[in-house]
Amino acid sequence: MKGFTKPLILIFVTLFLDQVLKFWIKLNMTLGQEFHLIKDRAIIHFTENNGMAFGLELGGETGKLILSLFRIIAILGIAYGLFYMIRNKFHRGLILNVALIFAGAMGNIIDSAFYGVIFSESTWYERAHLFPPGGGYSSFLHGKVVDMFYFPIISGNLPTWLPIWGGQDFTFFRPVFNLADTAISVGVILILIGQKRYFKEEVAETSHIDSEIVEE
Repeated sequence: MKGFTKPLILIFVTLFLDQVLKFWIKLNMTLGQEFHLIKDRAIIHFTENNGMAFGLELGGETGKLILSLFRIIAILGIAYGLFYMIRNKFHRGLILNVALIFAGAMGNIIDSAFYGVIFSESTWYERAHLFPPGGGYSSFLHGKVVDMFYFPIISGNLPTWLPIWGGQDFTFFRPVFNLADTAISVGVILILIGQKRYFKEEVAETSHIDSEIVEE
């Protein structure tokens, strides 16, 4: 288990916080309800989406199923890659960032796979119920992903001289997202920032092995 402890702790803590927050949102808020944390710049806004991170979607029930299956395949691939990196002693920072990405992906697939089965429908006028007598609002792999973080930090109108979008309203940051999305984004960004440091050791090790082969 040496080398697995910290990545597993990070995965379980991220998943736990993600699911606790989503459960609270589902059971205590109606769809569209929101709480303003910092005026109109930091908002807890309950919404659900049928698709990808940050509210992007792949249309229809078939698209939803395809996306869920793709997520499962991607999670299995990430899990294998994480296991491989730990066993082969890759850079610790890279391993933890991949663990963060895995936890985020796993957090959203839990919503897609199980929320439709265990929750009743969230509506604009009624909160969801856990394990409703009549069954959930959907079937396995057809659940909706719960989103809640909304940070419209900058809003205004685009300059009229801009082509196509000139004069239109804009908001940054418009998408509503969740903790799982944040984990994925942070993991990817940190890998991009630290890629030279993370992969330097692997390049050096490969060069060392190649030089030994040439000498033989």
